[in-house]
Amino acid sequence: MNSTLLRHLPGRRTTLYVAMFAAVAALGTVAPSLPGRAAATTPSPAVNLETATVAQLQQALAARKITSEWLTNAYIDRIRTLNSNGPGINAVRVLNDDAIAEAKEADRDRKRGRVRGPMHGIPVLVKDNIDVRRLPTTAGALALAESYPADDAFLVKRLRAAGAIILGKTNLTEFANFTTNGMPSGYSGLGGQVLNPYDVSQTPSGSSSGSGAAAAAALGAVTIGTETSGSILSPSVANSLVGVKPTVGLVSRTGIVPIAASQDTAGPMTRSVYDAAALLTAITGVDREDPITETSKDVAGTDYTKALSKDALRGVRIGVAGSPTGNQGAALTRALDVLRAQGATVVPVTVNTGGLPPSILTYEFKRDLNAYLARLPARAPMKTLDDVVKYNLAHTADGAIKFGQTQLEASNAVDLNDAAARAAYEADRDNGIAGARERIDSVLQAENLSAIVFSGSGSAGIGARAQYPSVAVPIGYDPANGRPFGMSFLGTAYTEARLLSYAYAYEQASKEWRAPSVVNPSLFRCAQPRVQRGCAP
Repeated sequence: MNSTLLRHLPGRRTTLYVAMFAAVAALGTVAPSLPGRAAATTPSPAVNLETATVAQLQQALAARKITSEWLTNAYIDRIRTLNSNGPGINAVRVLNDDAIAEAKEADRDRKRGRVRGPMHGIPVLVKDNIDVRRLPTTAGALALAESYPADDAFLVKRLRAAGAIILGKTNLTEFANFTTNGMPSGYSGLGGQVLNPYDVSQTPSGSSSGSGAAAAAALGAVTIGTETSGSILSPSVANSLVGVKPTVGLVSRTGIVPIAASQDTAGPMTRSVYDAAALLTAITGVDREDPITETSKDVAGTDYTKALSKDALRGVRIGVAGSPTGNQGAALTRALDVLRAQGATVVPVTVNTGGLPPSILTYEFKRDLNAYLARLPARAPMKTLDDVVKYNLAHTADGAIKFGQTQLEASNAVDLNDAAARAAYEADRDNGIAGARERIDSVLQAENLSAIVFSGSGSAGIGARAQYPSVAVPIGYDPANGRPFGMSFLGTAYTEARLLSYAYAYEQASKEWRAPSVVNPSLFRCAQPRVQRGCAP
């Protein structure tokens, strides 16, 4: 374990796993028990954690084949075991010491007949830029290693209200990939490098790298990521997941370390569309502290699982932007054939994704990070972005800025009191939103389309500027190397129910998803219990 890293991490109230994690196919691997809890969980024939969906877990819970306490312990054992064996993916940064107590409470509620919905008793991992009480919110930065929030983020409160268990927090690209240019996705000075369980030689993508890798390797039932421009969609594609980048305003940003309020949102990263719909249902809601959520009032309370239908594509017109080549192109062609077979009309379209006004992230990051830091308790170590920049310069020997901090410094240099700079920023912000929306809306209207499909996470950039939603879904694996392929559905504001229904109809018809241990068995072979002949001790 890295002693330099440990010097900067809190020991109180947290159980920290900073060594690398490996994925493993086995459900009930025996591992050393954690301090203060029962011995390792025994296997259960009721569920296979690597493939289990939220619906399957709920069935097992309802039938009393498992309990939430068992399930939470099983995920902790899975994380613990995978930390001890195999090459590791380093996806989970910290566990919630209260997770077992939360699970016991969920079990008591279930016995009383108080099941709050599909997320009741389900362990969830959230990205480590989201506030969880009694845990530090670090954004992967050494400067924030001791930064404890006063309360849960709004979305975490929503998860608790839905009966979910906060299992822990995932690693991420430092400051959600707004630290410097050229830093590897999934790297942070605090948490180290996240690896992709489908192919450790490839990027896990980011910035929600840990959430992506953890969901893929089933280190939790589901995970939450955040996105400013591609940080949910891109790692979802790279890790063969369903990723939902919601409309800006559907999910509150209160209690989340920001990049830019104009584009930031949190969203689900899961192994199935149903799981994404259940998780999205739990985390939405109007938040008085985040005024933009008022724009979601007409869809507040939507149960996105109710929109899912295997027949959702029947009679629908879908645009397809771009024409990838090679194996990726072949995978998209097969996916489009599935859409057609399910009754959709597929129309080739062109969406201009370039030439928008300059990015507003550099301006908004300083403003919005300072506002987040100002909300923290008085004992919080950092008060402003300037404090972070200075801390990093003073701690380069500790690995604070291994790849530099060019973006932090550029944002810190912005004069928020300069009227001309503010006017230029506001023009770029407003014109960027309007321009991106017009490009999407005009294509949808001209062809009478319900959504536009992009290969991979191609919808991310223009969708982010427009503040519009996208849903990524797996479409197969490269036959040459097993690396995942995906596609994303893009729509207009607050069409998440529609996009999820299309993704669900495709998923149920195609059955493309495969677990990492199936696609990349060599990574998992020596991590499986009782099957370690020829493996290193």
